Amino acid sequence: MQDKVKLSVRSLVEYVYRSGSIETGFRTAVSLSEGTRIHQRIQKRYGEDDQKEVHFSAALFYGNLEFTLEGRCDGILLRNNERIIDEIKSVSRPINEINEDTYPVHWAQAKCYAFMYALDHHLKKMTVQLTYVQCDTNEEKRFRQILSFEKLEQFIQELLNSYAPYAEMKMMHKKNMMKSIQDLIFPFPNYREGQRKFAGAVYKTIAEGKSLYANAPTGIGKTISALFPAIKAIGEGEIHRIFYLTAKTITRQAAEEAIKLLTQSGLNHKTVTITAKDKICFKEETNCQKEYCEFAHGYYDRINGAILDLLANENLIDRKTVEKYALKHRVCPFEFSLDAAYAGDFIICDYNYIFDPRVSLRRFIEEDKKKSILLIDEAHNLVDRAREMYSATLDKSSFLQLSRSYKGRDEDIQQSAKRTNQAFIALKKKTGDQQVIAEKDYPDELLQELQVFSACAEKYLTRNKYEAEDELLDTYFAVQSFIRISQLYDERFITYMQKQRNDFRIKLFCLDPSHQLNQARKGFKSTIFFSATLKPFNFYKDMLGFKEDDYTLSIPSPFSIEQTQVYIQPLSTRFRDRGQSIEPIVNTIKVMLKENTGNYLIFFPSYQYMEEVYRRFLDEDLPFRSIIQRTGMDEKEREAFLAAFVPNAEKTLLGFAVMGGIFSEGVDLQGDRINGVFVVGVGLPQLGLERDLMKKYFHQKDKNGYDYAYTYPGMNKVLQAGGRLIRSETDSGIIVLIDDRYLHTKYQELLPQEWKDFKVLKR
Repeated sequence: MQDKVKLSVRSLVEYVYRSGSIETGFRTAVSLSEGTRIHQRIQKRYGEDDQKEVHFSAALFYGNLEFTLEGRCDGILLRNNERIIDEIKSVSRPINEINEDTYPVHWAQAKCYAFMYALDHHLKKMTVQLTYVQCDTNEEKRFRQILSFEKLEQFIQELLNSYAPYAEMKMMHKKNMMKSIQDLIFPFPNYREGQRKFAGAVYKTIAEGKSLYANAPTGIGKTISALFPAIKAIGEGEIHRIFYLTAKTITRQAAEEAIKLLTQSGLNHKTVTITAKDKICFKEETNCQKEYCEFAHGYYDRINGAILDLLANENLIDRKTVEKYALKHRVCPFEFSLDAAYAGDFIICDYNYIFDPRVSLRRFIEEDKKKSILLIDEAHNLVDRAREMYSATLDKSSFLQLSRSYKGRDEDIQQSAKRTNQAFIALKKKTGDQQVIAEKDYPDELLQELQVFSACAEKYLTRNKYEAEDELLDTYFAVQSFIRISQLYDERFITYMQKQRNDFRIKLFCLDPSHQLNQARKGFKSTIFFSATLKPFNFYKDMLGFKEDDYTLSIPSPFSIEQTQVYIQPLSTRFRDRGQSIEPIVNTIKVMLKENTGNYLIFFPSYQYMEEVYRRFLDEDLPFRSIIQRTGMDEKEREAFLAAFVPNAEKTLLGFAVMGGIFSEGVDLQGDRINGVFVVGVGLPQLGLERDLMKKYFHQKDKNGYDYAYTYPGMNKVLQAGGRLIRSETDSGIIVLIDDRYLHTKYQELLPQEWKDFKVLKR
């Protein structure tokens, strides 16, 4: 029995014909809408007997493989009883630079359509035509070849011969994986309390093609509880691929550890972790020019061999594995990880690869979206990350500087930058004596100037792509982002303009990202949002795009209330009272640590506040060791900070850290590595313009605007910080909440049930 492989023409020819180096310098891609417009304009000139957008499908055999090759041809022309395959390509490079041999991949694509048409219609020969259209000038250029059916058939067999080793490897892997999933059992002797319920809800949600919002507390093993049923769903044919999305490196590592555990239980898989380009790049500068980077030079000549080698020998393709094989085959590790992900069963990556309109795996995803799911870990982080993704900022100074520096160098850029700067000046005048103003509508006149600037910059950068200045490149990409976000702009956005010393800033600010998040995940079979702190539910449902037929699940903590002793110290830590609170905070620490030895974390709402208490703490000359979180700590410094928390230490350790920072989420210090947590304040975001705009927006939506903008995001940080303490059934310790607001009804209601049996400390 032959193995069946479904394959698109585009995937086939791109795999076989990619060659050369990673495109260097500036690259411009014709937008989808622009390409569609050009195609339609050419197709409108077709005759009555001509056809456009013709779908092809053919069954092809190679060895033990049966390929179903599919594609859509731009046009089939009838000229003097001759059938011509017309493949239209819109290009940004000058038309005179394109010759018959410039793009072999385009010929390959057209020849595939010609073969399938000839096969269907029993033709002995076909004419193949490439029609190139220059986007800016609308100039056209055509090339033709007449090929016999035998030549086309030989060409197709050569393509399949090149692709077959990859296809055979994938098919063999799929068989082995499906068998391993059928035999796979849960990797622990028993389910923890709440764990089976969560796993069952995940599977049911995937099977029904819905979404789930789950508050899954620390301790139930939420990572394995989400992955295991999703993998079982692959074994049942419900889905083909899992995207595991995280916000931080430490949660990506947790997902990798869960996969390792399942591997030890017999799972056969290909899991690929995508690491950010600037982190995984081998060079000192992330500069993808072949003259600078040997890993970019000739990348596509080596990549197929590298992928085959990687897939033949590795299952868990994490950062270290990617780096190892990238060095072996001399390929760019970042692009290598993306290419490996095409063959991956499970892909572990940051939120932005799915949700950010500026950075995504969009074409890759669209091919198999209906059979893919999203597992979104620490989903509470997605709210603010999404706001950032769907907002865009521009500064007036960028255009003023360009208008000066390009004077006499490029008149188009100089003039368009000058007019854009003048549009900024007009908007600045609107602010009058005010420091900032906010408007519901985006600045249409400015956008018109930005469109012109973008076109001028693109022409210049295309001509000078190897010598492009950072100043122009940075501004061009910022403008592109601004234009892209303006196309998403609706009633959930606001535009604010702000004077900044000698500059003037304009921002398209996304107040409510829920609609855009829904649009980005549209088409995926299922989405599972889960977090240990996805409460209050109504807030996160609103922010993440809950629909009426979606499911929610809240699992109680598996830990007993006796494991944690909670104290409230009713001090005011409000900004105006912070100076007076330092001494009482230090005294509270002294008293609590006098009775409780061990390792402790103390979290603050800001670096400044933390450092003030830390300095006062050192002045006391107390018999404790202390370490402090610094801004911009690298991975080694983070590891050293956490490594200081050793069990059964001779001297009490106090680690000073910031709420919402790298040590308040995903840190897993079990047993005697941590004995208590202090939380100073209620985690409120700093009062500011954007939070106040959010407060006003949600108030107008009949929500509690202050809670949506300040209280709920703040308490999430508190819950995450406190969650560092109890990580297993055997952990115990103290939590000290330092703020008088914890005694208010609103905050009492937001505390976890296991924290509500607290004691109030005397001041």
